[in-house]
Amino acid sequence: MAVELNHTIVYSRNSRESARFLAYVLGLEVGVPWGPFVPVVTANGVELDFAVARTEPITRQHYAFLIYEEEFDAAVARMKTAGIGYFADRAMRQAGEINYDHGGRGLYFEDPTRHVMEIITHPYEISRR
Repeated sequence: MAVELNHTIVYSRNSRESARFLAYVLGLEVGVPWGPFVPVVTANGVELDFAVARTEPITRQHYAFLIYEEEFDAAVARMKTAGIGYFADRAMRQAGEINYDHGGRGLYFEDPTRHVMEIITHPYEISRR
């Protein structure tokens, strides 16, 4: 069997709010909660299980999602409608802009827990040594 990422836990202050937020931006569904987890599943089957963190501060994480051009446009439209800020750069200084790095388009935004979310239309070209 090839190695694949199956799921990861995303710690948050409010698991339902964070799951709904990401699902809204990406045009996905929030799954049925089970135990302490509220799942959001991506098209390639990776499950993000949102759970309430037991301690503060919550370590800020970065999650990047590869999406089609049409989905990118739809996500940007949903962010604009909801007043969700987005940025072209990781430092989050270029507000309301997108980048054209790596042969595609991309942007960064924060979720309600302040995790850095990224959407890209083309995967990063990583040099192989």
